[in-house]
Amino acid sequence: MITSKLTSKAQTTIPQPVRAALRLKEGDEIAYAIEGERVVLTRVAPETVEDPFATFGEWNSEADRRAYGGL
Repeated sequence: MITSKLTSKAQTTIPQPVRAALRLKEGDEIAYAIEGERVVLTRVAPETVEDPFATFGEWNSEADRRAYGGL
């Protein structure tokens, strides 16, 4: 079993084997699921933002984003 201590500010360090198992890196988001007396940690997959201009490279300029960004 892997353990860590809670600080007076209710903070803890996620042990390296846990970070490695979840492939966590700085800035990653963690989700907590409470299941009775247990808590399950999972890494939140980053959201992909769909770029409407990605398909049309010829329309991929700053001027196009300003002109059509609000549509």
